[in-house]
Amino acid sequence: MNRYRFFPLAVGTLVCIAFTSCMPQPKHFVSPKIAQASEQQTSHQSHSQRKVGELQLVAELDITPGNITVSGDGRIFASVHGLRRGSAQLIEIFPNSNSWQPFPNESWNGSPGSSPDVLNTPHGVTIDSQNRLWVIDHGNWMPDQQPVAQPKLVAFDIDSGDLVFRMDFEKTAAPEGQILQDLAVDDSSGFVYIADSGTRNGILVVDTNTKQAWRWENHPSLDAEDVDLVVENQPLLFRRPDGSIAPARVAVNPITLSADGEKLFYGAMNGRTWYSIPTQLLRDHASDNALAQAVEVVGSKPLSDGISTDAEGNHFITNLPDNAIDVLSHDGQLSRLVQDDRFLWIDNVRFGADSWLYINVNQLHRASIFTGEADGGQPPYRIFRVWTGTQGQPGR
Repeated sequence: MNRYRFFPLAVGTLVCIAFTSCMPQPKHFVSPKIAQASEQQTSHQSHSQRKVGELQLVAELDITPGNITVSGDGRIFASVHGLRRGSAQLIEIFPNSNSWQPFPNESWNGSPGSSPDVLNTPHGVTIDSQNRLWVIDHGNWMPDQQPVAQPKLVAFDIDSGDLVFRMDFEKTAAPEGQILQDLAVDDSSGFVYIADSGTRNGILVVDTNTKQAWRWENHPSLDAEDVDLVVENQPLLFRRPDGSIAPARVAVNPITLSADGEKLFYGAMNGRTWYSIPTQLLRDHASDNALAQAVEVVGSKPLSDGISTDAEGNHFITNLPDNAIDVLSHDGQLSRLVQDDRFLWIDNVRFGADSWLYINVNQLHRASIFTGEADGGQPPYRIFRVWTGTQGQPGR
């Protein structure tokens, strides 16, 4: 089986996590054993004093971050993973106190399914050059056996918290079984590209200027490869609707843009190949044949959940089996940036300022959907950052 075909049904029947409707005060999980990193403590150090691969712990949380993103001035935002729900769906993280609060407000973080104006299952997040936080809410894995909520793309001004964009997707854009996950935003052209690793895996192209969307599907580069994903010496498994167990095969998921927005990079989670395609063809709604002819292999990658591309064209890739981050350089060389035994499922990475790449660790492989047993995730769920020495693009 080479696609993520049965997972929405399997997850919907297996994962039913209680969700409280009351909103918390900022939460705290403090570890006295590990020193915190803070922007104030480290800003005085010059680049010449740093080493590529230098790792700092940023925060330890009692809630599971799904994806994170970081603004140019160091604010950290995260979705809360729908496979391990908490009392909020979208949060801002405060590193110095290991705390968080709902973002943009408590209303948007109301109980999933309680209103059209709540975040149900936000997943991919990114901040653009206009300080807008973009969020894809695919609406799967709803609590209390609720049906899948209508998926939507929203954006909030991070300073005011105001909603500045919203688009609710109909089934032509987000068909039944969709799992809209990672996204890449080109605010200069007004286009957003979203990876769908669901039953009809593909890439959703959204023109935010006209609020139109279309899909690119049916190309081998969008499919999962037949390779097992092994984390902590255990292969990831999924339960089919008939109750049988099969190795997980997750299709297109990590997705990034070149600095000029003219190339879209993408690959499967269960895949060792990193591809690119010109965004002009996607924006022009080119034919499947034209798109297929334009696909290029950029290089090799590890099995990965998240990737960030810097301004120089280097790709920083989560290596799930090795608890590491690898780098595919702009000239096609794959190497190791940093490895740490605490990197138990790096879900995504995003650049902040000053060459810091932020790392989101959430132990997702221990969730019930992958094990068929009780969730083995244990707080703290950690945010790190690593110094890359390259010109990153904050939020991306």
